[in-house]
Amino acid sequence: MLAALTPVLVFIAFLLLLLVSLSAPIINTVFLFRLSANVSSSLFRSGASGSVQFGVWGYCISAIKVAVIGINRATDGRCSSTRLGYTFDSTVADALNADELLDLISKTTTAALVLHPIACGFTFLTLLISLFILRRGSNGTSRLPSLITLGVGGLAAVLTSVVFLIDVIFVAVVRNRVRDASDDNLDVVWGNAVWMTLGATVALWLSLIGACAGILTCGRRRKPTTY
Repeated sequence: MLAALTPVLVFIAFLLLLLVSLSAPIINTVFLFRLSANVSSSLFRSGASGSVQFGVWGYCISAIKVAVIGINRATDGRCSSTRLGYTFDSTVADALNADELLDLISKTTTAALVLHPIACGFTFLTLLISLFILRRGSNGTSRLPSLITLGVGGLAAVLTSVVFLIDVIFVAVVRNRVRDASDDNLDVVWGNAVWMTLGATVALWLSLIGACAGILTCGRRRKPTTY
């Protein structure tokens, strides 16, 4: 019974990693972190507010609201082009009214985010193999699929764990650098993509337990018949 849950757990992990791999600017609602600013001044009753959501492949800027002498104006948001490695360019700095954001992170640092789709690919391969666990062999067991699932799934689980650690470290570093550069004028919020990667990591490790259970169950069933 436990072994039969392996494909379900792997599918959940694959779905979560797929959504993260298609995060902003592809899917704006899935992001690693969000930068937001809300600057106001009593002088001329002016202020500005906006936010930027960063994903694996770039960022999306929300609608920017500017108020001058009580007159409100809003500009439509836009997303960056989909590319590997990004920086806080002048567009982001202008949207948040924070020129100090420029060059806080490098493209080399964000290039490590490419591990997300790689982990997703290994998880998909694990999913295809794990489906054979549901099919019993001539001896009524599924030992070979369980063994292969354990091997490939172990690699996917380790890789996904590394990806989660990269996400946590990356967002934490950005958060500290932004706070130091902006004197806490900007707010950095953890994105749902980080916790989705954590969920995928947990699901993959649990699926390995199911694969081990399938191997052990097969070992108990394959007993020599005596007459």
